[in-house]
Amino acid sequence: MKLHELKAAPGASRKPKRKGRGTATGQGKTAGRGMNGQKSRSGGGVRLGFEGGQMPLYRRIPKRGFTNIWRREYVGVNVGALNVFENGTEVTPEMLMDKGLAKGVTEGIKILGEGTLEKNITVKAQKFSKTAIEKIESAGGKAEVI
Repeated sequence: MKLHELKAAPGASRKPKRKGRGTATGQGKTAGRGMNGQKSRSGGGVRLGFEGGQMPLYRRIPKRGFTNIWRREYVGVNVGALNVFENGTEVTPEMLMDKGLAKGVTEGIKILGEGTLEKNITVKAQKFSKTAIEKIESAGGKAEVI
C-alpha cells in the first residue's frame, strides 16, 4: 500500500454544505442563518467575551498584582556549564551566547552557583550569585561584574 492509495473509511468524510445555492438544497435564501437579527447579517455577531450586556467574566473577576515596568530580566547560567571553556580563558557574555549557554538575553547574564567548576577562568557578567563567586574563586578564577 502506498500513500496515494490510502482512502478514508466509509462515512468518515462528508462533502461540505453549499449554502445559498437555491431553495432546493435546503440551505438557500437565508443559508441557515434564520430570518432577521444581528447574526443573520454579513459582518454581524458580537465581539469576543460579550455576554449580551451582562458584565463580562473578564471584568467580574478581581484583578491581582501588577506589572513592574522597571523589572530587569537576567538569563541564568550555572557555574557547572562553564567547564566547556579552556583554562585561563576570559569568558564574556558574547562567548556564552556563541556556545549556546545563554539564549534570549535581555538585560544581561547572571552566573548561578549550581554545579562545580574545575577550570581556572575569568568570568565577566552583569550579575553573580554569592555561591557562584565562591566557586569561581576557589577554582582559581576571577568573577568580574561588567
